[in-house]
Amino acid sequence: MNRVRQVDDRVPVRRVLISVSDKSELESFVPGLTAVEGLIIYSTGGTYTRIRDILGDGAQGRLKQVSDYTGQPEMQGGLVKTLDYRIYLGILSEPYNESHEHDRLRLEADLIDMVVVNLYPFRSVSSRAGADAEDARGNIDIGGPCMLRAAAKNYLRVAAVCDPADYSRVVDELHENDGATVLETRFRLAQKAFGHTAQYDRVIADYLSDCSPGDALGPYEVVR
Repeated sequence: MNRVRQVDDRVPVRRVLISVSDKSELESFVPGLTAVEGLIIYSTGGTYTRIRDILGDGAQGRLKQVSDYTGQPEMQGGLVKTLDYRIYLGILSEPYNESHEHDRLRLEADLIDMVVVNLYPFRSVSSRAGADAEDARGNIDIGGPCMLRAAAKNYLRVAAVCDPADYSRVVDELHENDGATVLETRFRLAQKAFGHTAQYDRVIADYLSDCSPGDALGPYEVVR
């Protein structure tokens, strides 16, 4: 296991990955991010479209599709968008690790300095009137929790942002620190991100525990 010995308090943010279910507050957050000189946003699906609409002509050179970066199209239904080695290499690369840097250069992978993710609305969908097990199953997020956990694990370098309520605070910090985040903020964001994913998994586990086999299999024609 690697033991990191040296970290930077301030980390300049040059690459941000944004993939959100709840797109509220993006209209103020995204311009705040792109006000940072040289900052580039990677995004997916509907989030990419929303950011492109917000930035208009300003999207040129500042916004990239994750699928263009990875060289892999999104799986039908959006089931796989960000589960890619180059993405996680960019998130999990540790400070001052020459081996990690060698891997990134070999694959031309960018460091990702901030991950902005919130998760599919499992609780609200599964609890609405008339929802069945297929509605619930379709709203179990896979890539989102993985990215949040990776970013939060590497809070030594990466900011994991999971709550739109934190957007303005993050932008203010970037502008106060010449486009950088500070270690204490990254740690507090990591605390919040792990709490968020833990609660999300708890809601899913409770839902499945409360389902009978009849409930879980009811929406499907089972081929035997």
